[in-house]
Amino acid sequence: MKDPKELKPDTLSLHAGQRPDPTTGAMATPIYQTSSFVFDNSETAAGIFNAERTGHVYSRITNPTNSVLEERISALEGGIGAIATSSGQAAMHLAISTIMDSGSHIIASNCLYGGSHNLLEYTFPRFGIETTFIDFRDIDLVKNSFKENTRLVFGETLGNPGLDVMDIETISSISHDNGIPLLVDSTFTTPHLMRPFDLGADLIFHSATKFLSGHGVVIGGLLVDSGNFDWDKSGKYPQLTEPYEGFHNMIFTQEFGPAAFISRARKEGARDFGACMSPHTAFLVLQGIETLGLRMDRHVETTVKIVDYLNNHDLVEKVIYPTLPSHPDHILASKLLDKGCGAVFTFELKGGREAGIAFIENLSIFSHLANVGDAKSLVIHPASTTHHRMGEDSLKKAGISEGTIRLSIGLEDREDLINDLELGFRAVKKISK
Repeated sequence: MKDPKELKPDTLSLHAGQRPDPTTGAMATPIYQTSSFVFDNSETAAGIFNAERTGHVYSRITNPTNSVLEERISALEGGIGAIATSSGQAAMHLAISTIMDSGSHIIASNCLYGGSHNLLEYTFPRFGIETTFIDFRDIDLVKNSFKENTRLVFGETLGNPGLDVMDIETISSISHDNGIPLLVDSTFTTPHLMRPFDLGADLIFHSATKFLSGHGVVIGGLLVDSGNFDWDKSGKYPQLTEPYEGFHNMIFTQEFGPAAFISRARKEGARDFGACMSPHTAFLVLQGIETLGLRMDRHVETTVKIVDYLNNHDLVEKVIYPTLPSHPDHILASKLLDKGCGAVFTFELKGGREAGIAFIENLSIFSHLANVGDAKSLVIHPASTTHHRMGEDSLKKAGISEGTIRLSIGLEDREDLINDLELGFRAVKKISK
């Protein structure tokens, strides 16, 4: 295949990383459902273990099926390398644990997926890693939140569920001025709608469970390294710039250059934490990525119609979607997301939690479950489910109320979806009488 830099995304979605099977000539990527791999001889085995030659040892660390997926997402994002993990949460944990020690500090957006927020606010402090949650729209606050021990800035391309649009160019510039990398969760946008590396981000992760797979059949994550952050110049990351006793006193920046981060993440994190993706899962995610562009365009097209319908409904307080002029990031969204703002959004239903329950329980096409990015349309009440661990103040900062309903628009006919939503509104009208 040509250099990925010479090919368009739709071509990369089908071809990046994939080669005909050398034994059978099979076009489809085989599922290498094996725990381990036979060595040609003792010299080869020793060389692979010592990172002197490439090769597969154990599927916890690398697997040929997974490698195709890693190469494909790296090509789509314009990165230098990637690691497939067991979940999006695992990808996030791997990114943070690779460069953070006890006593480190993270600056994070206050508009995050509930699981990410929980990991940062409640779990990581047990290991000595603290997080300050702030409004990334307040640029002065961002600038003033850095501490001597800050080692990472983290946000989402589109905040979950309030769809805050992250000004990646500005946030990354501030981060780099402080010698700190920017980690971005790009799950909602996928590389089809946005490439954060082009805007200055340094590390990306995806929940491959969502749009990349697209069919709600797997749990998986992907961590991607841009190769652009200068770890040596920063001087704040001994994990990469000083000898590592856990791997023959290797200095990763010397051994792997721009790929220092992703190499350490694999040789330490994949090895020691073991949150690996199954090769069968990797195969299914690859199938999903092949139709990513087609699906995302359809998702966005239908979402815009549904947003317009809800925005004019008398039982809806407001709709939160960046294409609407009422959204605080409308101008920024038009600049960064010219292909659309994704298929996940929220609206405020009049009547609070009681109305929300009635609405959701009377839908028949929308599935009531905790996921997004499916080919099928989904609905949930965030305050009582995905974000239930967050306190009242944190919920408010994240733009979540008792009447907030989150929709993930699928690939169904939009008229059928609108008719289904009408069933929910009829139920709300009945209880409000």
